[in-house]
Amino acid sequence: MAIYRDRADAGRRLAELLIEYADRQDVLVLALPRGGVPVAFEIAKALSAPLDVFVVRKLGVPGQPELAMGAIASGGVRVLNRDVVHALRISEDTIESVAESEREELARRETVYRGERAPLEIEGRTIILVDDGLATGATMKAAVEAVREQHPKEVIVAVPTASPDVVAVFRRIADKVVCAATPTPFHAVGASYERFDQTTDKEVQDYMARARHIEGMEDTHDRQ
Repeated sequence: MAIYRDRADAGRRLAELLIEYADRQDVLVLALPRGGVPVAFEIAKALSAPLDVFVVRKLGVPGQPELAMGAIASGGVRVLNRDVVHALRISEDTIESVAESEREELARRETVYRGERAPLEIEGRTIILVDDGLATGATMKAAVEAVREQHPKEVIVAVPTASPDVVAVFRRIADKVVCAATPTPFHAVGASYERFDQTTDKEVQDYMARARHIEGMEDTHDRQ
């Protein structure tokens, strides 16, 4: 049975489990686009924390694109799956060729989602990484590794739903995992939602604009 009406409902309910991070100057909420953005928006709003997107692109092995040899992410970070690279004897030139192609798509998405704004600073901050759920967790794992490369104080993975096995894996990878529901058996992320329509680029843009507006109002209030 569905647990949440939609992603916004999931975000509001997940925010209740993150209330200890409210009103802290060091907290930054990072959303994995696209589905993680509506969830993260509600969390950022509830915690009075800034919101940014964190775009991750898988680097697929040539000829086996479903097999990840690494990933690139916002901030110019590249993470490699050394076991795959070594086992398949993948050259640096091959990695760079695939990475260059994916960088173009990553840059396009960042421009679409963030406009001309620079990414918010990660170093030294408590990062709450948000998606709408975890099935295999591959994208989130790459995100955690990429965020670590930028020296945060703490990395928290926050999702409305995930399988118990995947949550157990992330408890070893992240500093903390906050997952509101772990259905058993776990069939799919979308099974936890009544409405699970694909989030569009336009919706991501709207959420980011609303987040900046709220943040701007809070900054004005703080100066008064």
